[in-house]
Amino acid sequence: MVLLIVGVGTLGLLHDTWPKRTQGFWINIHALVGLLVWVLLIARFWWRSAHPPPALPPQAGEFSRRVSGPVHGLLYILIFAIPVFGIVTFIWHGRVFDFGLFRVSFGVRSKPAIFHPTEDIHGYLAYALFALAGAHAIAALWHHFVRHDGVLGRMWPSIGKAPYAR
Repeated sequence: MVLLIVGVGTLGLLHDTWPKRTQGFWINIHALVGLLVWVLLIARFWWRSAHPPPALPPQAGEFSRRVSGPVHGLLYILIFAIPVFGIVTFIWHGRVFDFGLFRVSFGVRSKPAIFHPTEDIHGYLAYALFALAGAHAIAALWHHFVRHDGVLGRMWPSIGKAPYAR
């Protein structure tokens, strides 16, 4: 998921730098990868409903316990909402999803009154996700290299079995 989000985010950031003749192609790729992220997130929600995450290690600390849930919740909300605004923007821009073997058109004519605000919201939420994900990554590295409390090991079952606390 992280690699897909970084990839789709990079495509989004490069949006205005593509030559006009290839811009439609790259916007379509950005949209398709965004759809893939959204579908995988739905699958993750389904899987997570039956498989709760492992508990934080006892050494994690009170602040981490209080902040962990809300931060993960906000990450999920952003990863869910950003593609929704992107899809609305894509459709109301009058674009057609091109899956290679088939195309999906909603028959909607471009309507700037709708796609301009949703495009802005899509971008602002993406920047918020980048900032929160960056802070999350820094916190995970801090737990791993400074606190040595095993928090990062929760993400990797093979390392999660080894105690990291000193």
